[in-house]
Amino acid sequence: MTRGPSKQFDAEIALSKAMDVFWEHGYEAASLSQLLKQMGIGKKSLYDTFGNKQSLFLKALEHYAHTTLRDIKERLSAEGSTLTNIKQLLLDWQTMHSRPGSCGCMLGTNIADFNTDDEAIAKVMRGYLRQLEDTFSSALTRAQKAGELSPNKNPRDLARLLLCTTQGIALLGRVMEDDTTLQGAVQSALLLLEEE
Repeated sequence: MTRGPSKQFDAEIALSKAMDVFWEHGYEAASLSQLLKQMGIGKKSLYDTFGNKQSLFLKALEHYAHTTLRDIKERLSAEGSTLTNIKQLLLDWQTMHSRPGSCGCMLGTNIADFNTDDEAIAKVMRGYLRQLEDTFSSALTRAQKAGELSPNKNPRDLARLLLCTTQGIALLGRVMEDDTTLQGAVQSALLLLEEE
């Protein structure tokens, strides 16, 4: 028995391109023809490698979440002050999402878009949000142990605030005409972190 022809495409690159389509258009609006064209593959290759559209979306979402969480963890664990790293991350997100054409966060835009009855997608999204909250909570706990954050603050509650703030920044940045709202939200969060 002979083996079929080997894949003529890089699955990782194709997945990254699918992620871009889902990020820009959302799960519901992303058409199969858009996905195939962007990925540079045929329908059979898509189904053989990634499964159906939902399966492809879940893989793309997990790829996005893994990449994004890794980058955030690295930034918050960088040398120097943990609290300064958190503040810089917030400021950088404000700047990034204040630019014209911001696509926001792939997760946030798809939370707003997908059919909430789809439990498979909802489960992946909840898992990512929990991981992001845990990442913020761990960093805030380190900052508190280092004496950078008031002992009166609750790191878990602050992590939840940062989760909501960052997701809000990413979503609102897609439609705001200027960065006044995003700047105000970030400055308020920074002041809260600095309060005794």
